[in-house]
Amino acid sequence: MELQIKPQEECQFDALSLGEVMLRLDPGDSRVHTTRTFRAWEGGGEYNVTRGLRRCFGLRTAVVTALADNGVGRLVEDLILQGGVDSSLIKWVPYDGLGQAVRNGLNFTERGFGIRGALGVSDRGHTAVSQLKKGDIDWEHIFGDLGVRWFHSGGIFAALSATTPEVVEEAMACAKNHGTIISYDLNYRPSLWKSIGGQTKAQEVNRKLAQYVDVMIGNEEDFTACLGFQVEGVDENLSALPVENFKKMIQLAVETFPNFKATGTTLRTVKSAGINDWGAICWANGQIYEATMRESLEIYDRVGGGDSFASGLIYGLMTTGDPQQAVEYGAAHGALAMTTPGDTTMARLAEVEKIMAGGGARVDR
Repeated sequence: MELQIKPQEECQFDALSLGEVMLRLDPGDSRVHTTRTFRAWEGGGEYNVTRGLRRCFGLRTAVVTALADNGVGRLVEDLILQGGVDSSLIKWVPYDGLGQAVRNGLNFTERGFGIRGALGVSDRGHTAVSQLKKGDIDWEHIFGDLGVRWFHSGGIFAALSATTPEVVEEAMACAKNHGTIISYDLNYRPSLWKSIGGQTKAQEVNRKLAQYVDVMIGNEEDFTACLGFQVEGVDENLSALPVENFKKMIQLAVETFPNFKATGTTLRTVKSAGINDWGAICWANGQIYEATMRESLEIYDRVGGGDSFASGLIYGLMTTGDPQQAVEYGAAHGALAMTTPGDTTMARLAEVEKIMAGGGARVDR
């Protein structure tokens, strides 16, 4: 592998993420618009990755985010601490008592069943993290003094406001200067980009940020919507030939951005909310590596599966340097994460490696 990862002894953190952490309110087996009770979790596209790297894979991780300093913000912090992620780099913003100036994000999420797909209802306007601006975070202290081996962010955070792309770029430039590996999940969400310029703005922002990235993560839609790559044969039916389509996308991507040292994506065919075909592929060293395809995988809660794939992929790249092993770690971890509720993983490393070795669902005694 071409990735030159800094030694552990030189860094306080193995991995660091930048992104929004919201309070997820889950109605369980009911629906958002009919339930009378919610279960609370924490979650966020970028945070979920470093949470997985800590909770499942045992690495030293931290999150850079911002929260309004009230009871909800402190609940999110408590959930972060329960996941083992270092919270010392959270920026706390005074709360005005009403939420007119600053607030914390809420994400109401129902997991779906059968023909009814999962549904997310986000309530994230005017959040503390969306108001971050260039200069608010001391990146030189983080990457220069503390030391970080791997930095992860993504297109969800970059789409939160007109200022957050500048925060990501500032962080990436500093990380690059200090030899930290950078990964980025394109994670295209049309609803987030709509008010700040739509797909045109998404491509402008993501193509600029892509120039800093070592490991790019995203599916066919992400590469098309965020980076502007158009491939013959790729249409609205993106699941028709996923491996072939992705190979074409990657060829364009690495020609356009020769700084990419690896890319990865999940492959998913949705049969119902609870039954998906699930696999993954990774490009590195000029080759495509395919993980074991798990057909008709039974899913309890699909939200966060892609983030858990990313954390497994990163763990594999960091610890083995073998793209085949890395994509297998990612696919197995993502599959296990979708067997439990919430955005974040409840899997253990031994369970991931058992699945990678072909183990099944027999009782462990």
